[in-house]
Amino acid sequence: MSFIELKTAIPGPKSLDLLKQRQDAVPNGISTNIPIGVLSASGALIRDVDGNRLIDLAGGIGTINVGHSPSDIVEALKEQLDHFIHPVFPVTMYETYIKLAEKLNDLVPGKFPKKTIFFNSGAEGVENAIKIARRHTGRPGVISFERGFHGRTFMTMSLTGKVKDFKQGFGPMATDVYRVPYPYSYRDEQTDEELLNHFQRLFQVSVDPQDIAAIIMEPVQGEGGLVVPSSEFVKGVRELCNDHGIVLIADEVQTGFARTGKLFAMEHFGVEADITVMSKSIAAGIPLAAVTGKTDIMDSPKLKELGTTLGGSPLGCVAALKVLEIIEKENLANRAERIGRQIKNRLEHSSPFIGEIRGLGAMIGIEMVKDQETMAPYPEIVKQMVKKCYENGVIILTSGAYGNVIRLLPPLVITDEQLSEALDVLENVLSELENKTTV
Repeated sequence: MSFIELKTAIPGPKSLDLLKQRQDAVPNGISTNIPIGVLSASGALIRDVDGNRLIDLAGGIGTINVGHSPSDIVEALKEQLDHFIHPVFPVTMYETYIKLAEKLNDLVPGKFPKKTIFFNSGAEGVENAIKIARRHTGRPGVISFERGFHGRTFMTMSLTGKVKDFKQGFGPMATDVYRVPYPYSYRDEQTDEELLNHFQRLFQVSVDPQDIAAIIMEPVQGEGGLVVPSSEFVKGVRELCNDHGIVLIADEVQTGFARTGKLFAMEHFGVEADITVMSKSIAAGIPLAAVTGKTDIMDSPKLKELGTTLGGSPLGCVAALKVLEIIEKENLANRAERIGRQIKNRLEHSSPFIGEIRGLGAMIGIEMVKDQETMAPYPEIVKQMVKKCYENGVIILTSGAYGNVIRLLPPLVITDEQLSEALDVLENVLSELENKTTV
């Protein structure tokens, strides 16, 4: 049985019509990487408006860990709609908000009392994590990492360590933001000790550590190219925070909820953050973000100093509670590990243009290079791969500072057969491009 069904070229005529409407009605600034209109979606499969069925290896940029439209979540949302939509938590309470907070307080790494507050998006969660850290420490400064991505709002854009596509022309940026290198073993031969020494240099020449409120890091860089640091480096950052009274913020927006083979990626490193920010797959696509942290830190802002009108909606909380049930019931953390192994085993030696395949669990990056020895980035072939893959029924994404990394974030409910068929397409596309290049 083939899961891919192609009834028209992609994009088909109805998708092309929709693209024309989009161009007339929607600003250029928001991208649509795959030029199809979605009619329906379930699990790891998407049906477009022309009747084509594609296999989704993008997973909504990490938003669809439990798959598209899980029936348990759909039913829970319908039931919630029968009661109320959104009375606004700062006005009147509802039980699901408190239940979800209690659940995350138990599940987020950290052997200490915790509290949780909810917002609308990952960027809003990061913004408020910074506010909380500043309120707790009484300090203004924040340190982030090169190639890191934390969002597109004013503060999160300032924290983001990439200019093109995110910051160019939108300045000036927020003040009191500093940046240091993040490990990238494929391209950077600095040792963990040398990388950690960049903090000491920063403290010598740019800012006193007593003026730093927080260090924010992605346990695995997503937009930065699916780059994984060593445990020694992450532990070194934790020790540095301990030494200087700095709040460590883990941005688990993309890495959370079983994506990396653990419920949260920081568990891979044996490190507990003071504050953890979550979003994307927390609620299976319903807008929701959570900020969970040490009770004394989270209680630092005074009454009314934190707030949101739509954040922590009943629909988001209901969906998130069901997401956590599904992850546990279906053991999706283990499933993520198996998906990652299947991808690596299939593609590891499939093309001379693959410089490295890396990642944790089902968060996989394939770095494409023109030459194995020079490791020259090959963004041109990545663009061709994305196009040829969707033309053949598979959705993939890109990432990386050079735009040369294929980013695979398949729903964790994808079957072995679906994943195998999608990887067949990837292999065939790679082979076709390799032959075309060597002719």
